[in-house]
Amino acid sequence: MEKNKTKATMSFSQKVNAFIKRSPARMALIIAVLLYGVTVIAVPAALNPQAISTITMLTLLLSFAAIGQTIVLIGGGLDLSVGAVMSAAAIFTTAIMDGQDGRFFPALVVVLAMGAAVGFVNGICTTKIKLPALIVTLVIANVVTQLQYVFTGGNPFGFAGPRFIQTVIGRIHGVPNLVFYALILFPLAFFILNRSRFGKQLYLMGNNPGAAHLGGINVNKIRILSYVMSGIFAGFAGMLGAGFMQTAQAQMFDDYAFNSLIAVIIGGTTFAGGVGSFGGTVAGALLMVLLSNMLSTLQFSQPIRNLVLGGVLILLLIMYNRKKAVRE
Repeated sequence: MEKNKTKATMSFSQKVNAFIKRSPARMALIIAVLLYGVTVIAVPAALNPQAISTITMLTLLLSFAAIGQTIVLIGGGLDLSVGAVMSAAAIFTTAIMDGQDGRFFPALVVVLAMGAAVGFVNGICTTKIKLPALIVTLVIANVVTQLQYVFTGGNPFGFAGPRFIQTVIGRIHGVPNLVFYALILFPLAFFILNRSRFGKQLYLMGNNPGAAHLGGINVNKIRILSYVMSGIFAGFAGMLGAGFMQTAQAQMFDDYAFNSLIAVIIGGTTFAGGVGSFGGTVAGALLMVLLSNMLSTLQFSQPIRNLVLGGVLILLLIMYNRKKAVRE
């Protein structure tokens, strides 16, 4: 009775705040739909199959990049090397394939190995050397970026195989082929976080590392593995990005470090760790893409777009700032 009375006396802002805290993923979806509605009302031509297909592909690519970021943040870490790994992976892909589809698997092996190696270094530096994840991943990202320039000379480099390109940008009966990649990667991400032993340990570690250690969990091992997974998923996302762009150059996906982090946080994963879901990350990625699409469709200049995008994202992050219910 008292609980119902309390709900009845809550102000509208309090109700909104409570809804956001209770279901950030649904809130992100609602905001995304509203943004697209505003875009279509302002520019009716924005509602067409081609535009929807492009939005879908960009959302999926960002979601793929954010899988590893979600894993790391839930474990209480942070990975700002995602964009650099994606760019390097794209360059390796186009350099090795060089327009030949028969070289897909060698490229895949190299890309995944590179991503895992970068993730392993990030994990070792944050766990064994005890360096702050923010500093470590930024420095590693800078090193990976500089190596890209050494390798490419700052110019577009190589080409992805034509069939591989079609598996990324092509459509089957109007459905983007990236959806079929999602049918593999999304269940994999869900299994890792919600069904695997690693996922259960990851949530416990992110919520309370000390208690997790006392409970017999090898905290360092789980954290290193989370960074390795982040590197692997970022590498594969960069490979798909190479197919999307068809060629590659240094720093082409650097924005994904920031965008993937924002998408994960908007989707309800906290900086403190221990709270979050990949479903929320996908909703956050959709919101990010639709916000950018709205500003582009309404033909704002680039500086204005950056200002509006930054301001709106800051507002969203303030709205989504949540404290975990359990820490000690």
